[in-house]
Amino acid sequence: MDTTTRTASIRPTQPKVGIVSLGCPKALVDSERIITRLRAEGYQIAPDYSGADLVLVNTCGFLDSARDESLEAIGEAIEANGKVIVTGCLGAEPDVIEKAHPKVLAVTGPHQYEAVMDAVHTHLTPPHNPHMDLVPESGLRLTPRHYAYLKISEGCNNRCSFCIIPKLRGDLASRPIHHVLTEAEQLVKAGVKELLVISQDTSAYGLDVRYKPETWRGTEYETRFLDLARGLGSLGVWTRMHYVYPYPHVDAVIPMMAEGLITPYLDIPFQHAATNVLKAMKRPAKQDRVLERIQQWRRDVPDLAIRSTFIVGFPGETEEDFEILLDFIREAKIDRAGCFQYENVAHADSRALPDHVPDTVKEERWHRFMQVQAEVSAARAEAQVGTVQDVIVDGADEDPGMMIARTKADAPEVDAVVYLENASHLKPGDIVSAKITGADDYDLYATPA
Repeated sequence: MDTTTRTASIRPTQPKVGIVSLGCPKALVDSERIITRLRAEGYQIAPDYSGADLVLVNTCGFLDSARDESLEAIGEAIEANGKVIVTGCLGAEPDVIEKAHPKVLAVTGPHQYEAVMDAVHTHLTPPHNPHMDLVPESGLRLTPRHYAYLKISEGCNNRCSFCIIPKLRGDLASRPIHHVLTEAEQLVKAGVKELLVISQDTSAYGLDVRYKPETWRGTEYETRFLDLARGLGSLGVWTRMHYVYPYPHVDAVIPMMAEGLITPYLDIPFQHAATNVLKAMKRPAKQDRVLERIQQWRRDVPDLAIRSTFIVGFPGETEEDFEILLDFIREAKIDRAGCFQYENVAHADSRALPDHVPDTVKEERWHRFMQVQAEVSAARAEAQVGTVQDVIVDGADEDPGMMIARTKADAPEVDAVVYLENASHLKPGDIVSAKITGADDYDLYATPA
């Protein structure tokens, strides 16, 4: 018997799918779910265009700049490979994609996993091999082994005038809490040391299902922010809360941070501080006492880190409004801040607002904001020198013996890092004590304690 022919008939070449994931961590989680489904059906994931039989591009459509980046990525994939399926937020506007790139094979909208798989099946038939164990229980991920994003819901009930996410992803749809906690437990068993909780509005979790109770590990948990924190806090890993609106019930989670059950870190997208601007933005949650609450949080949890995002140059923003924003940054001592110049995004309600700010003024205010934020951040960083803190190692630096790590105050990709000297014996995922020896405007320098 020809053994070569016999082997080929039993183990046929597996079709390979390449994936390009753009946008926020929520889109990254969508990509992880898609590749988990692909691998479960026998597809291989190709590392580059040339090795792929088909390319899947998961797009972002939140800002005009993100739309342009997505369209450019689609064009690059078509040129390099030729067979391209598009999904994600920009997929909610198939006419835009098909007009720019008529050669795309199919277009699906955000978190339409079944539609994505149907499109892949149509253009790349999967192998049939039910005896192969292709997918680990925790699924396949695009992040390093030691941290993972945990998506708790889809969509959003807020109607911020500058945002088109509800038009792209729909209203809030919370995942059952026992499903979320079970996934988190599987991730921890697979070696994850840090969970990054994400959604469009994390503190609104469960509102759409009226906080329905479910059972996990023999205990009842309501589908709400507080019980989610309680369940995740029992897993013994760093748990970082992202996209938390400052609703009053957020205060109830602060004691869990004081106890060390939840990482002392809140990502709160304030966007602005001036009442007039916030009203024009149609932001949820009253912010009239937010400074007082932040001060109380810091009294209860002295090492609490607050990250936020802000928009400058919003329609109608005056110089006085902008100065109010700068004062807020100084008084709240925002540890980490991202700042964006207002973009007149297609389909956003804010396009119709009067008194749009000239681009030159937006640019000038952005530079002033970043200068103030650098000063605040530098002062916060300098105060860490001489302390001993736990850090999580992400990987090796270019300098010999140096590792890149993060404190509990820093999320991966978006915040600062710790340059850990004399640490070549450590590996990614290690959590060690480190003595902070120096600081610059954002980053810290340390040695293992």
